[in-house]
Amino acid sequence: MATPPRPTAPWQRTATDLAAAIRAREISSAEVVRSCLDRIEEVNPRLNALADVRPEEALAAARRADEAVAAGAELGPLHGVPVSIKINTEQKGYATSNGVPALAHHPAEGDAACVTALRSAGAIPLGRSNAPAFSFRWFSANDLHGRTLNPWDPGRTPGGSSGGAASGLAAGMTPLAQGNDIGGSIRFPAACCGVVGVRPTVGRISGWSPPVHAGTPGGPAEPDLPPTVHSCAVQGPLARTVADARLALKAMTTPDLRDPSGVPAIPDRPRPAGPVTVSVVRTIGTVKNHPAVDRALDAAVAHLADAGYEIEELDGMPVLAEAARLWSLLITEDIRPILPLVHQVGGEDIRTALGHHFDAAARLWGETPSLRTYIDGWARRATLVTRLQELLGGDRLLLTPVCAEPPFEQDADLTGRSRAVELFTAMWPMTAVPVLGFPAVTVPVTLDEGLPLSAQLIGGRFEEDLVLDAAQAVEERAAVPPVWHWGTSRG
Repeated sequence: MATPPRPTAPWQRTATDLAAAIRAREISSAEVVRSCLDRIEEVNPRLNALADVRPEEALAAARRADEAVAAGAELGPLHGVPVSIKINTEQKGYATSNGVPALAHHPAEGDAACVTALRSAGAIPLGRSNAPAFSFRWFSANDLHGRTLNPWDPGRTPGGSSGGAASGLAAGMTPLAQGNDIGGSIRFPAACCGVVGVRPTVGRISGWSPPVHAGTPGGPAEPDLPPTVHSCAVQGPLARTVADARLALKAMTTPDLRDPSGVPAIPDRPRPAGPVTVSVVRTIGTVKNHPAVDRALDAAVAHLADAGYEIEELDGMPVLAEAARLWSLLITEDIRPILPLVHQVGGEDIRTALGHHFDAAARLWGETPSLRTYIDGWARRATLVTRLQELLGGDRLLLTPVCAEPPFEQDADLTGRSRAVELFTAMWPMTAVPVLGFPAVTVPVTLDEGLPLSAQLIGGRFEEDLVLDAAQAVEERAAVPPVWHWGTSRG
């Protein structure tokens, strides 16, 4: 594959490069923000990745960042670098709409902890990234902001729920994006759009948010969130390179005891003395991979072997198989109580998609699982966490597909129950990981028929550096070019 041309415009440069250049006064934050705003104006009307972009607010923040550089102030690692914030994340002065018109009228009174961390690192929020209604589809369309397209192919999903974050990032609108993940919502969009997605260990990045506005329909001002939100959901970065993802992850790492799963300090994890073993899990026996997915996995294996990793092929993995099955129990039962709200204020698409989700879960657990089944599911989860940690330790990684299929055709989950069940089954690599709370990264591996295909790397708890090192080894050898070298939003 030919080496792509070197970036020339600021919007094409990496976050790491921009942060260093701003710090060295080689470029101003205002120049970077203006370049990104110009890029947004050029491509966002086609892709619809970002909503509620406020140019003057961003430029004012950039000018303050430049004043801090001129004054010789202490600068954070992302000083002056733009980042998008997802529409389901509290950002002061912006409605946490979740893509639902009824939730779009009450600006947040404060920032979520992850947004505070990004601001403290010097990042400049630039636009709200689109997502599906209630952030609960592997597609990114809603009645408030419309449909987000994949810059590689508008007929394919950009992923969900952080689809706007990934699409905007891939098209050069911002060099970094914030997302969140409870069922693949960082990792899958990153893979669909050919960028890097990091799902950190639960507790590494604070999930704390300020109370929602008292006027929010269907709930109190400070709702009690279900167990899966505390035990399975994470905030994390999306980036165009592994180095940028690593930088953003470090900036977002916020030990915060307001978060019920937050840890007071991140443990220091020494690098292994010997070679790291990568155990390859191609399938858990529930679905056959598309040939393109197998080709991408083969390429990732070759890249890791070339980098000196020891490769071990496994014939399935019962821990991941059980975890994927448990996801369909625990997540489904935790969202059951909000179904009246979805039917009250959600659109037809999210009602249909959730109906298909419940149909797929019922095939595994029955129409209405008992309280005993739910409790036993949580008990089994704890056992699986222990088993996987014992297997991985600090010197072993898992390599899996991202999904058994390439990026889905748009709205595939709405075409019928049978297709929705196929998607549900194909996404086992995305759903198994959140139940267990382990860190995982998706990294682009190859282009296949014009679409980026990625692989997923999973490590032991708090072994993000080990996972990112392996992702870096794949990235360096894969050399998948940015989408703008192929033409943004073709067709």
